[in-house]
Amino acid sequence: MPLPYQKVVVKIGSNVITQANGLPDTARIKHLVEQIAQIKQKGIEVILVSSGAVASGRSLIKVSEKQDAVATRQLLAAIGQVKLINTYSDFFGAHEMTCAQVLVTKEDFRDRVHYLNMKNCMQILLQNGVIPVVNENDVVSVTELMFTDNDELAGLIASMMNADALFILSNVDGIYTGDPKLAHSKVIEKINTGTATDFSSFVSTGKSQFGRGGMITKSTIAQKVAKLGINVHISNGKTDHILTSLLDGNVVHTHFVADKIKSGQKKWIAHAETAATGVVQLNDGAKTVLTSGKATSLLPVGIIAVKADFKKGDIIKVIDENEKLIGLGIAKYGSDKARERIGQKNQKPLVHYDYFYAAI
Repeated sequence: MPLPYQKVVVKIGSNVITQANGLPDTARIKHLVEQIAQIKQKGIEVILVSSGAVASGRSLIKVSEKQDAVATRQLLAAIGQVKLINTYSDFFGAHEMTCAQVLVTKEDFRDRVHYLNMKNCMQILLQNGVIPVVNENDVVSVTELMFTDNDELAGLIASMMNADALFILSNVDGIYTGDPKLAHSKVIEKINTGTATDFSSFVSTGKSQFGRGGMITKSTIAQKVAKLGINVHISNGKTDHILTSLLDGNVVHTHFVADKIKSGQKKWIAHAETAATGVVQLNDGAKTVLTSGKATSLLPVGIIAVKADFKKGDIIKVIDENEKLIGLGIAKYGSDKARERIGQKNQKPLVHYDYFYAAI
């Protein structure tokens, strides 16, 4: 059955558009662009999140083995990003389509003003029929400031742009019940958000050859994005006509089924763990109430400790008695007042329900 989407984010992994020798697979890029052009002709908006800058850089310059790994990555990404965007520009140009380069870092998502500026930029591109080609700015993103990988970035973009779906193209057909190389392993075709699944028990932990993230990362991000109300489809980008087949609903892959759509604020909060300043610890009773799915706010009566200071309006982490993350929220007042009210009844909520995202 055809999928009824109006706006999709397509994430192309490095493995999909890199050959075995580490150089770019331009024929695959061209084929994917042709499919995006077909999708766009149907009136569907497309945002592209594409890896592959480092591979493109590798095709242009030889790097000495003595070079530091981070510096090598910066060098290859800086040179390769130009080649990659020009490759996309040429292929889209053949279909009389324009693409735009959007390079982002994790910092851009931490601050609400930056976040909204980026959202406005993407919206104006889409309104003008332009395909945004998004990638992490590997030239300035180094180690701790980096996204887990482009899957995480694609999840953020899909949430920010209120996409109907996120298509993650990898080099396997989806999430398997075991190692994809084994004959008895099968693709799990549908995963509902209500059933919390620990994928690490049967998903192999090995990372893809050229990418930074493995299948566990993909499945964790897919669950998070589906929980926010966006369908996620993980499929094999090396399969011919994969995007058009996905939209027609006739290819074996893994579909993480969308939950109820969350507000724009909640979508931002959901991905803002790295931006959280304060930490508040709750008792088990308050944890049960907050994660029940009912509209309940975080009240001081359930707080047992304030573990890190925060100001009014800051994003705070909410943890349980075992220090596991329960969720994230925006504080209605600072940590001083919160400490004074610990365990007290009939007090104003520290986090209103509309500004709380349950991570479990």
